[in-house]
Amino acid sequence: MTRVAAIDCGTNSIRLLVADADPSTGELVELDRRMEIVRLGQGVDRTGRLAPEALERTFAACRQYAEVIKEHGAQKIRFVATSASRDAENRDEFVRGVLGILGVEPEVISGDQEAEFSFTGATKELAGRDHLARPYLVVDIGGGSTEFVVGDEHVRAACSVDIGCVRMTERHLVHDGVVSDPPTVGQIAAIRADIDAALDLVEQSVPLADAATLVGLAGTVTTVAAIALGLDAYDSEAIHHSRLSLDQVQEITERLLASTHAERAVIGAMHPGRVDVINSGALILLAVMKRAGAQEIVVSEHDILDGIGWSIA
Repeated sequence: MTRVAAIDCGTNSIRLLVADADPSTGELVELDRRMEIVRLGQGVDRTGRLAPEALERTFAACRQYAEVIKEHGAQKIRFVATSASRDAENRDEFVRGVLGILGVEPEVISGDQEAEFSFTGATKELAGRDHLARPYLVVDIGGGSTEFVVGDEHVRAACSVDIGCVRMTERHLVHDGVVSDPPTVGQIAAIRADIDAALDLVEQSVPLADAATLVGLAGTVTTVAAIALGLDAYDSEAIHHSRLSLDQVQEITERLLASTHAERAVIGAMHPGRVDVINSGALILLAVMKRAGAQEIVVSEHDILDGIGWSIA
């Protein structure tokens, strides 16, 4: 066994997984998994830079994670940084801060690498589930980008595009620092147009409609699943490998789009950091399911973090 610590720092959240990995058996035993909403990508789409307050929120979370990693005695650490830090002019400042706190340099990976990790993390444990037909289409809806990967045991094709719940919210729903509440018909149409253009690009390299099983990752998908399950509080075990129908996603998306901030904030399973960005995320999820011709999506709590963990082992 090798005790590993995997950190995934995205546009909206930073997450930690500490686990014991045994490559000989293919077992990854989770010891600690946690998330903080730090909104590292705040304003990046507009300014091209990481905001000072966003960096400080992220560094504060890193300091907490450093204590957790020390307590568990992890032998190997890998820190992967995704969309926001790929796009930022001042990403060197981010790299220096993380190195000083955790002692490891964050790897600013490409969208294709991000997709590979997500696919491994989401599908490694599905191999024995014969009722789930292959090939899989893994969709990871992040804050700044969304990854699409088609494969069986290995990746056949992958693509990353710059549509994410934070990026779409900041681009279309924020005016004078305030999120439209609820969004207008015109704003929703603009988001949908961006999503459709991105999916056109994806289909040039990833055959979305060829997939037999659609697997959805990350906070947008798991939050919509929690709402569909009627959970009063977030429950990873109940959400993991649950299934969402297209009709459920359509109904929940319409309900969210018609709601106010206050109405979304009282949803028990809704993380406070997702209240303002869930509308855009739900629109992405719905559009992907329709484009792929999927009548349902399998929800996975195992994602890029697990893939990073396996890459260390």
